[in-house]
Amino acid sequence: MSDPAGVHRPLGLYVHVPFCARRCGYCDFNTYTATELGGRSGLGNQDTYVDTAIGEIRLAATVLAREGQLRPASTVFFGGGTPTLLPVADLARMLYAVRDLVGLGSHAEVTTEANPDSVDDRSLAELAAAGFTRISFGMQSARPHVLAALDRTHDPARVAAVVRGARRAGLAVSLDLIYGADGESVDDWRASLDAATALAPEHLSAYALVVEDGTPLARRVARGDLSAPDEDDLAVKYELADDVLSRAGYGWYEVSNWARGEAGDLTHACRHNLGYWRGDDWWGIGPGAHSHLAGRRWWNVRHPRTYAARLAAGEQPVDGQEQLTAGQRHTERVLLGVRVAAGLPLAALGEVRPEVVAALVSDGLIEGAAAVRDRRVVLTRRGRLLADAVVRTLLA
Repeated sequence: MSDPAGVHRPLGLYVHVPFCARRCGYCDFNTYTATELGGRSGLGNQDTYVDTAIGEIRLAATVLAREGQLRPASTVFFGGGTPTLLPVADLARMLYAVRDLVGLGSHAEVTTEANPDSVDDRSLAELAAAGFTRISFGMQSARPHVLAALDRTHDPARVAAVVRGARRAGLAVSLDLIYGADGESVDDWRASLDAATALAPEHLSAYALVVEDGTPLARRVARGDLSAPDEDDLAVKYELADDVLSRAGYGWYEVSNWARGEAGDLTHACRHNLGYWRGDDWWGIGPGAHSHLAGRRWWNVRHPRTYAARLAAGEQPVDGQEQLTAGQRHTERVLLGVRVAAGLPLAALGEVRPEVVAALVSDGLIEGAAAVRDRRVVLTRRGRLLADAVVRTLLA
């Protein structure tokens, strides 16, 4: 796995906090409520999690040093679950462990996800004081009936309050929105977009609702209790999002992500997620977390108790791993590179025939000027709606 040149690639740390006060019906992330785990205390549970996670941070530092890959992390992202269910002191301890054991770059981006009802002015100020620079709030919608359809519990009015608190603390703000829930009209979606842009966050994400197998939402759709998202409706709402956000001063930089500035401006982009899309290195801390280092990928055991037991026994919590082949790396580069506004160099496509690119331009899926002048594949807005089809064509 040794790759001395890899030390020049950015390194990100992802810290998974797998706890939720309540699980949303659409979510298939590796998360657990206290009830599902038999309470807050005990091996792998909420009250003991910080020490367990620090154990893997220590392991990461050891492995990175042994492989000649240890360098300061340029980004750290606490995701979940709801990281802010933990006391800020616990989040700070994990961040300090990253700083002390792995290292933090001088201008590191440090983000935590949060629900609007899981923070207050005091905790936001404490996060900033601990070294967090950015917070991503799960707003999802401004309409109560849409939030109810998504099993979200916060009051929509709470979003404005926590955004103001984050600003006072000096944190950059991102808002996550979801469109396509049962009962959400186009006017509902417009209201959510207007409410979000009125708060002037640096960053906005807008994700189409996906019915994932095995989720409560999937079971309700199968029973006919709820309607599945309609593809035409999702397309209309995506185009509306792009229109509203563009007028409000946001440019897209990835298919589902917009940042303040022109299209492709990365000043306020999520640098941690850019690392994923660019194929940088990252180490995932926590149960079920995935990692990538120098073309090797691995993933941890999923259950918090098993994860904690492995680390307590001095064992790596890895559940599986793979060394990516040249073909797999090429596929991923095309799959991820096409999704960003900067696009993908035509040279990175290998032996794709010119007529294939010309047909995509003719179909209005990629920008002709970018293909001819800049020798890059850059999606049009229609192409963003059909990004998967564009990728399949390029890889065919």
